Amino acid sequence: MRLVSSPFYADVALSVYVKVAALAARPEGCEARSVRIASYLGLSVASVERGMAQLTRPGPDGVVELRSQRRTLPGGKGQSALRRVRAITRTEAFVWLPVAASEDLTPRQLRAYAVIAFAEKRGVALTEGELAGYLRHHSGKRAGQSISAAAAGEVVDGVVAARWVTVQRRAGARGRHRYIAHDIAPEAVVDAGDQVAATAPPAAHEGAEQPVEDAAGGTGCPLVGEGSGLSFGEGSLANRESLMTDSPDDERALISPAVGEVQVVEAAKAVENPADAKARSESEGCVALRAGEISQPSSKPNSEKRSRVPSQSPYTGPQLAMSPEIYAVLEPVHVLLKRVTNSFVARTIAREVGRQLRGGTAPDRLQHRLTARLATVALADIRDPGRWLLGVALPRWGCGHQDCEAGIIWRTAAACELCAETVQDRFAARRRGQRLDQGLCPEHGTHPGPSGHCADCELEAAIRRPARIPAPRDPDGPARDRCGGCGCVIFLTGRAVDTGLCKLCREEAETPASAAPGAPSLPPASETCSDRDGEVPCMRRVLPTRSVCGIHRVQEFAGEVA
Repeated sequence: MRLVSSPFYADVALSVYVKVAALAARPEGCEARSVRIASYLGLSVASVERGMAQLTRPGPDGVVELRSQRRTLPGGKGQSALRRVRAITRTEAFVWLPVAASEDLTPRQLRAYAVIAFAEKRGVALTEGELAGYLRHHSGKRAGQSISAAAAGEVVDGVVAARWVTVQRRAGARGRHRYIAHDIAPEAVVDAGDQVAATAPPAAHEGAEQPVEDAAGGTGCPLVGEGSGLSFGEGSLANRESLMTDSPDDERALISPAVGEVQVVEAAKAVENPADAKARSESEGCVALRAGEISQPSSKPNSEKRSRVPSQSPYTGPQLAMSPEIYAVLEPVHVLLKRVTNSFVARTIAREVGRQLRGGTAPDRLQHRLTARLATVALADIRDPGRWLLGVALPRWGCGHQDCEAGIIWRTAAACELCAETVQDRFAARRRGQRLDQGLCPEHGTHPGPSGHCADCELEAAIRRPARIPAPRDPDGPARDRCGGCGCVIFLTGRAVDTGLCKLCREEAETPASAAPGAPSLPPASETCSDRDGEVPCMRRVLPTRSVCGIHRVQEFAGEVA
């Protein structure tokens, strides 16, 4: 009963547990594969595996109901897993269920059958409201909530139809139904009058277990309109109820069949009924009309209107009238438009075309869209023409640019740059995901190194990292300065400290002073420098291996270095 009462386990988990527990009772345990168990239960393999996954996981209280042990032959070939259920302690509540019930009943019906069997053994007078508390929604917005009492009654009807439960109507305390769970489903027997009777087990032949005749029609469980009091304290035991909640004098009250649907407003002038246009303009209190139903104006203010029963009569008003402009735009899909038999869908199609035309879409552009999309599909593959027209043919595909038509600018026939960027971004994201799944670098697609980054990533990081500039430092040795004569760098030592000249400049400066008065002695032309000091030829002696003097050689060397 832990599986039955806990909302953590789905209905399919109980069916799987019953079958696996029966197979695990053998000495070798349960060796059946998921495919075989699914064939036994009449369920899909995915449903069986989902139920096994819930049973093998710890529940909210940390209990694991199913243990699965994988096996492999010595040669490496795998075998089906060996499954065994948890041993139940003596303090736990439990109920014995026949294995055949898990094969005949659906998972939800099996859960209801287990609750009925447990309540019968404990002597509890069960109601449909209490039974509904054990049956829960497992998907959608109401996941985890209990189903309604009416839905629980339908589940019980299915169990009764499978002949695993007999219902004695009004045979219990305070007019409640009495449920009798059978260990073996009675077999159907056809008598001479072609009436089907249920052959119950020996205990069912006793007077206390005979079903009470139902004056309402013989159904096993009550429906919503039978007034049977679905749960304790609700409703009465009346067999007939009036669904009208309005006062008797409100006979001309408006019956709105368009509750909760998109209303038809006056701005959508794509579809008009000629015979009904005048009546719509005269009545101010008229609301939206859905195709297939009619409405009538109300004489009461809106504040005095109450809930009413929607009309079930078919639509008897005028036929659909479509403007020539909209009909011309829909010319490429006239073959599909003829197959739309629902007037509401046809109105919605025409209103959508009118909305796009008023929004600035050119008729030829809309025709081109319908023609191009109809050419990509076979008519035999379109099962619902109205749904295909509204969901595939008419919507504009593209980016937020109004002129973008499926990635092409309509006016210029050029590719849309925004759509191209979107395609590139999606391709890059898809490629990045594939590279991550393969264990490669997401940016370059190469294998990462020991540091976790590939060689290209490390190179890019080194390029982006700024280079370190060495700090300036003074050179070792004596101070340096430039010669005042030739400009070469000299060490400030000895006489260079006083004169600020290099050795050649000092010798040149001292030669005229030490020579005798008279004509200066000049070196031969072959020994003089071939360079010039400005406009005057240089008269200095050349170096032994050069054609220029030392000063001009220093200047040439400085130019080569620069």
